[in-house]
Amino acid sequence: MANPSRRILLVEDEKSIRDVVTAYLEREGYWVTAVADGEAAINAFEKSHYDLVVLDLMLPKVSGEDVCRDIRDTSDVPIIMLTAKGEEEDRIAGLGLGADDYLVKPFSPRELVARVRALLRRAHAGEEPQRDRLAYGGLDIDTAGHKVFLDGNEIDLTASEFKLLVTLARYPGRVYTRMELVEKVLGYDFEGYERTIDSHVKNLRAKLDDDPRDPTFIRTVHGVGYRFEHEPAEDE
Repeated sequence: MANPSRRILLVEDEKSIRDVVTAYLEREGYWVTAVADGEAAINAFEKSHYDLVVLDLMLPKVSGEDVCRDIRDTSDVPIIMLTAKGEEEDRIAGLGLGADDYLVKPFSPRELVARVRALLRRAHAGEEPQRDRLAYGGLDIDTAGHKVFLDGNEIDLTASEFKLLVTLARYPGRVYTRMELVEKVLGYDFEGYERTIDSHVKNLRAKLDDDPRDPTFIRTVHGVGYRFEHEPAEDE
C-alpha cells in the first residue's frame, strides 16, 4: 500500500478518465485532488503541497504545456504527462518542458499507478552512499546538492535527467542498455519504453552542449545503449 500522506494533483478534462484514474490512485492509498482545466490546476498547486502531478496536455483555459512551465518555475515536483500525441518529437517536447515521464492515451490505469509509485519512490529515496561530487573536465556534478555545473555555469536539469547523468557518470566506460537505464532512472520495466530514455538523452545532450556526432560525455553504443566516456578531473 502506498504512503497515504502522498498527495497527487490530477489534471484531466475528460471526466471518465479523471474518475477512473482517481479511483485507481485512491485505491493505492494516495490523497488525490482532481481538476478539469489548466487554470484550476495552477490555482490548486499554488494553494497546496503536492508530491506528484499527473497532467494532461490538452486542457481548456490554460494548456498543459503552460501549466507545466508554471509549475517548473517554482517546483521540481515529479510530473507525468498524459496526452493523445504519441510521436517521438511530441514526447521529446513534453520532457523538454520539464516532465519526468510521458504516457500516451489510451493507457492502462495500472501502468500509470506503477509509474506514479516509481517516481515517488525515486523522488523520496535517500542519497546513495557514494561520492557527493563527480567531476569530469568542465562538468561538475554535486550529487548531494542535486546541482550540475558546466564550465562554472549551473545547468538546469529535470529530476530524470539528473538521475540519468549521475547513473552514467558514476561508472565511466560502462555500457548501459536502454532497458537498464529505464529501470534505474524511471524505476519500472515495462517493455517498449526504451525510447523514453532516448528522449531524455537528447535533452540532456542539448543542455550539456554535447554533440551526439562527436560527444564529450555521453556516447551512443549502437544497438545497445549509452556510456559516459570522460577522464575524471585531476583533483578526483
